[in-house]
Amino acid sequence: MKYLVMVQGTQADYEGMRGKASAHSPAWSEQELQAMYAYMGAINDDLAETGELIDGQGLAEPARTRLVARGADGKAEITDGPYGETKELLAGYWVLECASLERVTEIAERVARCPQPAGAADHPVVIRPILDGAGDICPTD
Repeated sequence: MKYLVMVQGTQADYEGMRGKASAHSPAWSEQELQAMYAYMGAINDDLAETGELIDGQGLAEPARTRLVARGADGKAEITDGPYGETKELLAGYWVLECASLERVTEIAERVARCPQPAGAADHPVVIRPILDGAGDICPTD
């Protein structure tokens, strides 16, 4: 089965990774940032080696986000970031093909142990099965 594994973050997290501390995130040192990149890179390498990795990407900071919604008049309303420091958004993801929910949960547990500086927020790692077809939206079993 395919799964979407998501990590979340806030604008404050991205600012902290650039060395700018706030009430919501400590400043990351270059060593801490490199340790995080190395850790995530090792996960990507391992998943590619096992054949479970379909895709995985880190995403740009929330301040570079654009929302497009339908307004009351039916026309598009476009809003650019930045967003509040405490609003969590998708920071990165993997699309994985795993034999079981237990296996993808093991991977998510590994992701959750990513090194970070003391005081950094522990955001959950979210697992969502990817539906294979329209019949999967409302399964009968």
